[in-house]
Amino acid sequence: MAEVILKNVCKIYEGGVKAVNSVSIDIHDKEFMVLVGPSGCGKSTTLRMIAGLEEISDGEIKIGERIVNDVPPKDRDIAMVFQNYALYPHMTVYENLAFGLKLRKFSKDEIDKRVKEAAEILGIGDYLNRRPKALSGGQRQRVAVGRAIVRKPAVFLFDEPLSNLDAKMRVQMRAEINKLHTRLGTTMIYVTHDQIEAMTMGDRICVMKDGVIQQIDTPLNIYDKPANTFVAGFIGTPPMNIFSGTLVSENDKLVFKTGPISIALPADWKIAIESYIGKDILFGIRPEDIGSERATSDANAPSITAKVEVREPMGAEIYLHLDTGVDAPCVARVEPHLDAKVGETITLKLAIACAHVFDPATTNRII
Repeated sequence: MAEVILKNVCKIYEGGVKAVNSVSIDIHDKEFMVLVGPSGCGKSTTLRMIAGLEEISDGEIKIGERIVNDVPPKDRDIAMVFQNYALYPHMTVYENLAFGLKLRKFSKDEIDKRVKEAAEILGIGDYLNRRPKALSGGQRQRVAVGRAIVRKPAVFLFDEPLSNLDAKMRVQMRAEINKLHTRLGTTMIYVTHDQIEAMTMGDRICVMKDGVIQQIDTPLNIYDKPANTFVAGFIGTPPMNIFSGTLVSENDKLVFKTGPISIALPADWKIAIESYIGKDILFGIRPEDIGSERATSDANAPSITAKVEVREPMGAEIYLHLDTGVDAPCVARVEPHLDAKVGETITLKLAIACAHVFDPATTNRII
């Protein structure tokens, strides 16, 4: 087992393009760390530098007790699972699983033992004599994971392994990879652009944008306490509603104003934000905190009045796309029994204690 430590790691391509900019992460032994962000944010490049498939331009990568900057991939004690499975089409499943071990001169008995162990763990024992073309996408992904398992590496690396699967299979494979991590107790680093995968799989999440780490924390802390507006908007479905407006003082109360919207803020926020009185701020609130049960149970909760533009029934909940009279999108995630028709003007209370204020200059969260 091993921890993985990155210190000020950079990747600069020709022309001075910084794909990864001074990334520092301490990934604990046996931890499941997820690197998440939009396409082009540097997450896959970071993973490939850990694997040794990309040279680092600056900084230091440590796996276990070794600095591996100049260690070739085959000697880093890692195993990587790729997005496109990377299986040999002319080999059977058994041969695919065994191939890496044969190259490392393992005995036939040891190879057979490891292959059958991996096949049992992943439930692919019945497919060992088939070739990849005879397998479904989910079965191929299990074989790709199995090829990593037989190596018994110190660190598993996953580069968007579920992106080629359909929605139902992705949900199933998420659960299987989680169970695999629990069973093996190995350090795992997982790259995805899917924030749902990140939230459901990671012990901790590292959110990246433009080659820079935005926040590293547990899924719940990132959701409840986003470091900035990017994290607030990227993590969560639908994303957080963010309005630009002004903080004013009215009758000794702090009030956020923008267009026709006027929202009284909690009194205990005063110390944190009173320096912004008379200045612009960004006000953020998640869709589930507009018109939610916890909001409607508070008789003193502030509210917004808006016109329903789109109604999206999701079964257990409804997404209401609202026209608030402000040039900013607004979505409410409400209970399915709420009777709100398209074109209707409704008033929804806010769970104001769950809202956030961000600095418009830095976009960092104030409270």
